[in-house]
Amino acid sequence: MGTANEEKITGLVLSGGGIRGMAHIGLIKAMQEHGLTAQVVAGTSVGALVGALYANGNSIEEMLQFFKDTPLFQYNFFTFNKPGFIDTERYFSIFKQHFPSNSFEALHKKLYVVATDLMNGREVVFCSGSLIHPLLASAALTPVFSPVEIEEVLFSDGGIMNNFPKEYIEKDCDVLIGSNVTIAGKLQKKDLKNAWQLGTRITSLAIYASSIGKLETCDIFIEPAALEKIGVFDKKNIEKAYTIGYDHGHRAIEKFLSRE
Repeated sequence: MGTANEEKITGLVLSGGGIRGMAHIGLIKAMQEHGLTAQVVAGTSVGALVGALYANGNSIEEMLQFFKDTPLFQYNFFTFNKPGFIDTERYFSIFKQHFPSNSFEALHKKLYVVATDLMNGREVVFCSGSLIHPLLASAALTPVFSPVEIEEVLFSDGGIMNNFPKEYIEKDCDVLIGSNVTIAGKLQKKDLKNAWQLGTRITSLAIYASSIGKLETCDIFIEPAALEKIGVFDKKNIEKAYTIGYDHGHRAIEKFLSRE
C-alpha cells in the first residue's frame, strides 16, 4: 500500500465547523495508521487551521493541544470598537508561536485556505505569502469574531462562500479525501424557540448548502451525523469529536481499500 500511495497524489479537503473539526484530526490519525499521506490540502475555517497544522508537520497530539490551549472567549480579547464580539487580531501572537515563519512556503505540504471578502462579496483562496492572517480570516466566524484586514480588505469566515473547497485541488489529485463536519440534520420545533437558535439554524443550512453534492465525489469521505450534538464552541468535547472522526475515518478508509 505504501508504494502505491507514493506514486499517487493524495488531496485532503477539510470543512469548517468549529470544535467539530477535531474530527478532521481523527481522520488524519486513521490515515496515518493506513499509510495514507496527503500532499495537498484545502480547508475552510477550522479545516484551514487543522490543514495548516498538518501541513506544518505537527503530530496528532500537538494538533489537539493547539485547540485545547487556544482560548475562545478570553475576557481581554473582547472588543467594542470592531464589528464582532472578539478581536480576531488578538490571536496573531498565539498563532505565531506555532507558525514562526508565518509563511505558506515554509509548510511541508501545499495548502489552500479559503476566506470571504466581505467588501466585494466573493471567496478568495490564499496559498502563498503570509500565512497567519489568512488563517485567522478563514476562521473568523461571524458575528462572534471580528473580520481580519488583509491589504485593506476585510475578510471573514470562508464557510460563508465555500465550506468544502475541493475545487482548488481536485484536478491535481489521484485520490481525494474529504471531511465535512458542518451537519444540518432534522430539528424539532423545540429546537427553534429563540432568535439565537433560529439564526444558528439558518447559518448552518446556508453553509451546508454550499457543500451538497461535493463530498460524495471524494474517493474517501466522512460526514459523521453524531457531530451535530457537539456545539461549535464546545471545547469540553474536543476528544469526543476527535474519536468520532477517527472511527468514521477508519471505516471509510477500510471500505476504500477493500475496493482496490
